[in-house]
Amino acid sequence: MQLTPNFSLEQLIHSETAERERIDNTPAPEIVKNLRLLAQGLEQVRTLVGFPLDISSAYRCTRLNSRVGGAKTSQHTRGQAADFTCAEFGPPLVVIKAIRDSDIEFDQCILEYARWVHISFTAAPRGKVLTIYDSKEGYLDGLWDRGGKQIA
Repeated sequence: MQLTPNFSLEQLIHSETAERERIDNTPAPEIVKNLRLLAQGLEQVRTLVGFPLDISSAYRCTRLNSRVGGAKTSQHTRGQAADFTCAEFGPPLVVIKAIRDSDIEFDQCILEYARWVHISFTAAPRGKVLTIYDSKEGYLDGLWDRGGKQIA
């Protein structure tokens, strides 16, 4: 099922872990509604960067989320979040700066371990930008480089 011109339901529920471990990652109808909103937001990001997004994770059922070590309150379990990269545009830090500085209304945009972008979309977006490099240190408010310097 095509949710938007460039994003399908199949793409947003695909998981190699779920396939390998035979976890049914089929979303309930109310989750599909959230996935439509997520796909619409991802379309805006794709338009902004001008290249396809390489989505590594979007919807994760509770069992799959637990298996991959996701937070119990993860927006992935509600179909509101996706993790992606876009190497053609630049490293995740550059992608997040572009999103942050755009007029895209996101809920959260997180630089995760400098390796990917986590973005979420909700009906009441907060526009939060966060950074995480170390799970022990946790999330930092704003955009930070590995050297501990906040990025304007």
